[in-house]
Amino acid sequence: MMEVIYLYDGSFEGFLCCIFDSYANREVPSDIVPEESASPTLFESHLIATDKSHASRVFRKVADLSGEAALLLRRGFLTCLEHREMHLYRLVAKLLREGPGFLRNLADETLLPVLKAVRHLEGEAHLLRGFVRFSDYSGILGGEIEPKNHVLPLLRSHFCSRFPNEQFFIYDRTHQEALFYAGAKAIIVPLDRFEMAQPDETEASYRRLWKRFYDTIAIKERENPRCRQTQMPKRYWNTMTEFQGEDYFISGQSAELNCRTGTLPTVSSTTE
Repeated sequence: MMEVIYLYDGSFEGFLCCIFDSYANREVPSDIVPEESASPTLFESHLIATDKSHASRVFRKVADLSGEAALLLRRGFLTCLEHREMHLYRLVAKLLREGPGFLRNLADETLLPVLKAVRHLEGEAHLLRGFVRFSDYSGILGGEIEPKNHVLPLLRSHFCSRFPNEQFFIYDRTHQEALFYAGAKAIIVPLDRFEMAQPDETEASYRRLWKRFYDTIAIKERENPRCRQTQMPKRYWNTMTEFQGEDYFISGQSAELNCRTGTLPTVSSTTE
């Protein structure tokens, strides 16, 4: 049988449609990759169209067989697991073939890589709930993160419930997407070519105060760099106020947002 690669639009629904088409066409893809990141290959490729009704049927079937598998499928898609689509495809195929019993075997070769990836995703989201640093931009709170995984869906409920009366956004530099919240509604949207503006003097003064507080409460005799990096991994420091250089604490002309559109998108999706 000729090997075939499935290309899709990169969305969760698009991936579910790849599973649907695989069973509808009675073929097993050798790989499933987003169209935008596909490399030239000698193998035949099929572009799978996204059909929400097909995606819904696949996810509903998985959820009917196992709620745990449905959660693994949804969260597994948010991970940075290499070839995540094929790992998840094999997980669904095994679920449909054998039922949910294998999910109790944590050493199962199909389940284990997905389980590890989801634990890494959830662990990173847990850390970032404490590591996000917000700045005030003309009444809108803004923060940046650089995660390995797509953590914004897991951060949404925490920050929306913590700041119910605020307008805020969290920008994911790694994946160029942002969570926006306003008026009790939230949405996650792609956002490329985005840069934070310089703070105004009020915001800059608060940044300096926080830096001074952080430096002042430290007890030199009890410093333990190894312990600090264990509890606060160094790869998160790039977006944390207390570890920034001098330029970060200098005010600009204004604290207006600076992005391609110049304005916040209309928020229309209800928080989850």
